Amino acid sequence: MLRRFGRRRVVMGCGGLALGVLLLAGVGLYLLQRTYDDEVNRLSGALPAEAGRPRATGRGENWLLIGSDRRADMPWMGARADAIMVVHLSGDGERVSVIAIPRDGWVPVPGHGTTKINAAFAHGGPSLLIRTVEQLTKVRVDHYAALDFGGFVEMTDALGGVDVTITKRTHDPMHDRTWEAGHHHLDGLEALDFVRQRWNLPAGDLDRIKRQQAFLQALADKALDTRNPIKIDRFIRAASRSVTVDGTVTSGTLRGLARRLLETSTLEYVTTPVKGTAARGDQSVVLLDDAGMRELFTAVREDRLGDYMVRNGAANSVDAVR
Repeated sequence: MLRRFGRRRVVMGCGGLALGVLLLAGVGLYLLQRTYDDEVNRLSGALPAEAGRPRATGRGENWLLIGSDRRADMPWMGARADAIMVVHLSGDGERVSVIAIPRDGWVPVPGHGTTKINAAFAHGGPSLLIRTVEQLTKVRVDHYAALDFGGFVEMTDALGGVDVTITKRTHDPMHDRTWEAGHHHLDGLEALDFVRQRWNLPAGDLDRIKRQQAFLQALADKALDTRNPIKIDRFIRAASRSVTVDGTVTSGTLRGLARRLLETSTLEYVTTPVKGTAARGDQSVVLLDDAGMRELFTAVREDRLGDYMVRNGAANSVDAVR
């Protein structure tokens, strides 16, 4: 039912998991029209008030994507944002760039001083996080989408599991699970433990990000290869229930986004340049590279990320991960 689309993938450091679920939910809406539209959560007031926001340049379109765990007391999902990404859709339709901002990035948050960027989500939900990202990048955010990592269990099981490859044996004390080196077929709960592990991984969160990318690739490949209509129905319902978008996003918006993501010739993942880690009080934080960040987000505003990638691009395979 779903056919595979070829595209060049450039993966740099971070990103992908949230975009993949939004893509797959959008594909369902694109193919099945309004059948599952009511399953998608919409949050009015997610976009901040207009005063003080960057002006739209008309050069492409920008989404802010959040990955987190849904909490009943926080309808925007999660006390902290586990993944924060700016997605730029180029004006010519040829390029989709996923730019990850480290969740521990040490940045000014309006009204809260300098703190970790994911704290903006805890203090003021999507509106404050969008304002923080816009202040940091000078890039206008057109739409917001949040994705519930807990929904990955249902999505994975709907497809009959996914396959990943692990390069070295490691034990996860948080979930009391030992991963042997080699090929693994994961059910939903195993997949959730796989993407959440950071203990005993050499690079901590950076290795966890690579696991998330590996899972995304496995999930997308399985979904695009599935021909069983019952599995497809269960998967799309699970994906749609995992998505929360701002109130201006219609089913047509999601179908258009899915079409763009499926037809683009280049889908690339980029991480915001960093100087390194540091201690601020009792917190371990990530210091962003101001000059590198200005270069990157100037390229976003001017819709010239192709030129940026020529100067700075590098590939990273996630076919096998720690």
